[in-house]
Amino acid sequence: MPNSELMPIGVFAQRSGLTSSALRFYADSGLLPPAEVDPVTGYRYYAADQLTRATTLRQLREIAMPLAAVEAVLDTEAQEAARLLDEHVAKIVGDAAAALRKAGVIKSALGADVPSLPIATLKGPVLAGVVEQVLTATAHEPGMAVLAGLHIEASHEAITFTATDRYRLSTRTLVPPEPPAQTWAGTVNGDDLRAAVAEVRRGARVRIEAVPHGVWLRIPEREDRHCRLLSEDFPDHRSMLASLGEATTRATVSKDPLLRALEEHSGERITLHVGDHGVNVRSPYDEHPGIPLSATVTGENLRIRFEMTTLYPAVSTAIGPDVMLDLRGYDQPVTIRSADRGDLTTLAMPIKFDHSA
Repeated sequence: MPNSELMPIGVFAQRSGLTSSALRFYADSGLLPPAEVDPVTGYRYYAADQLTRATTLRQLREIAMPLAAVEAVLDTEAQEAARLLDEHVAKIVGDAAAALRKAGVIKSALGADVPSLPIATLKGPVLAGVVEQVLTATAHEPGMAVLAGLHIEASHEAITFTATDRYRLSTRTLVPPEPPAQTWAGTVNGDDLRAAVAEVRRGARVRIEAVPHGVWLRIPEREDRHCRLLSEDFPDHRSMLASLGEATTRATVSKDPLLRALEEHSGERITLHVGDHGVNVRSPYDEHPGIPLSATVTGENLRIRFEMTTLYPAVSTAIGPDVMLDLRGYDQPVTIRSADRGDLTTLAMPIKFDHSA
């Protein structure tokens, strides 16, 4: 190849984002040998068609991929390369989660003279179920870390778990075998709780203890888990709940048929037609007659529209075979709860109704 078609190492370094020293290292390791080396001067030259490999190499190293894995990604087909990338990222995420847990343990040990505050003792499987149900209403939003947390409030009678992503709000109240000895409130990191769920579920009893900047989940004969507290104020959900008007329409429908009807629609939005003949699940933008569901309905007929990602999780986490929908109008929050057990309640926000659709 004529030298006029090649780039000296400095130019190639600038265009690829790799330093000259890095290019020499990758050449010596066999990952990115130069297209040509001047036999007299030893100068290295690179071809334009090597830029893609060089750029990918740089990007892989920027996410801390080991050299052996980098070579495998560069030299395999796209599907296998994607699998190797997913595998590497999963390891990074797992390592980071483990480091966070260990850091919490270390910080707690450093402040071992600070007494913990017992909050409540719950059955492990029950607590794990609550965490999984309520955390479906969380979201990771830039600048709003509190939306990814689980708010815990302990009174002298019960303990309440609440989460919200602004479009849904889920709350569940438990009455422990022994009433909480202390009143306490805090918002716990949702990712830490998710990581602890498997261990919590295996515990016959789990004692929740508050410490500065976190809570301990004490699990006899198993590994205790530390979860961080979030510093941001949790949204004033109690005022919102207190301001809800009375339901103008109430529908009681079997949970499983409703979920199947939602699953049959591929669109991002869904419309519920609630009336004397039951609940009809329809796509907002086609002429399909929809899926009629038997339901017990009282009150006014109503059409109401939801994002599927709002309605489906709210229904799927309801407890029991039947769900009750308390509706207040096409633009007001809907309360979704079990028809026979009211300890898990979810509010779901509808979306603006385009009456032309």
